[in-house]
Amino acid sequence: MRMLAWLVAVMTVPAIASAAPPEVEAAYEKGTVGIDGGSSLPYRMHRPAVAEGSKPVPLVVFLHGAGERGDDNSMQLRHFPDRWVREGHLGARHPAVVLAFQCPAERWWSAVRRNQDEEWVSDQDGVLTPELRAVMAKVKELAADPAIDDRRIYLTGLSMGGFGSWDLLEHHPEVFAAAVPICGGGNPAAAEDIVAGRTPIWNVHGDADGIVRVERSREMVEAIRSAGGRLGHTELPGVGHNSWAWAYGPHGVVEWMFSQRRTDDPRFEGS
Repeated sequence: MRMLAWLVAVMTVPAIASAAPPEVEAAYEKGTVGIDGGSSLPYRMHRPAVAEGSKPVPLVVFLHGAGERGDDNSMQLRHFPDRWVREGHLGARHPAVVLAFQCPAERWWSAVRRNQDEEWVSDQDGVLTPELRAVMAKVKELAADPAIDDRRIYLTGLSMGGFGSWDLLEHHPEVFAAAVPICGGGNPAAAEDIVAGRTPIWNVHGDADGIVRVERSREMVEAIRSAGGRLGHTELPGVGHNSWAWAYGPHGVVEWMFSQRRTDDPRFEGS
């Protein structure tokens, strides 16, 4: 009954395209990181209040969806970053640094993007986009900070950011302690590389998603399992393109994500 009530609620609440409220804005410091070619990628970062001498804290990397693109360095605070500071089951339970980048307008996190026919197609050229290379440069910088637990670097993204999450798992499979791609998809041909990284993955998708069809997740799940990998996969019945509402909720996969830890040192390899 709890799941049924959640499904009814999530399907009747319209999407709200607005920036984060003032208390969320205030919780995240602003910054930029350079992109190939001389431009820069905006980001916001939340640092938890921890006592001096405390143990290193995890790092959570969040990749937003297409609707949050731009240059205001604010819209990307919707969804996970917003909930992180306003809901007790997230930030209050798990002190962590949360890093939320903003992809420029008309750009995409990954080489898989939506064409004029509203279909998701691959423009795979074997390398990361300049935007994701900038993301990884900042992640590498933060991983060297003694205040960050470099064996607990987590990755999550939704929609366009779900595609970006799969792309990072393909090119940097041995960095992340866990990954939660949501309503995205990736490159099934890279399954063996992803499996070799041994990153625990939990994928989430609504089976009624009309923006990114659930088949994009299913093909990645099948490819990973065919390559000998194991991953969690949750399909939400009757849910459209907002499966992140459950994934980041109190009964979603956040607790699972934070329970994961790399047993080896992360390696920043590849393009």
